[in-house]
Amino acid sequence: QVQLVESGGGLVQPGGSLRLSCAISGDIFRYNAVGWYRQAPGKQREAVAMIFPTGPTQYADGVKGRSTISRDNLLNTVDLQMNSLKPEDTAVYYCYGRDDDSDYWGQGTQVTVSS
Repeated sequence: QVQLVESGGGLVQPGGSLRLSCAISGDIFRYNAVGWYRQAPGKQREAVAMIFPTGPTQYADGVKGRSTISRDNLLNTVDLQMNSLKPEDTAVYYCYGRDDDSDYWGQGTQVTVSS
């Protein structure tokens, strides 16, 4: 059974930083892509950052330059470092994985950016 478990969310002040981590069950190389989505209240879920098996990355325009996605192929983890956080970054962040058959999601972790 595929499991993606997030950690690292919380409350942070504007301008602060957070690091989200996702532990993936099994071999991370089974996935064509892994990454992070987020969903703010009243909005659709949107992609934040993706990383591919050989290392290329993609970022949403709203986080580009402020966020870094990384993966550890031995520990089967995917991390998202977010800096210079803004109130509009407030959302539930979901770990995501895609293989040849399905999409997989974690349970989500809340990130709140507020003073």
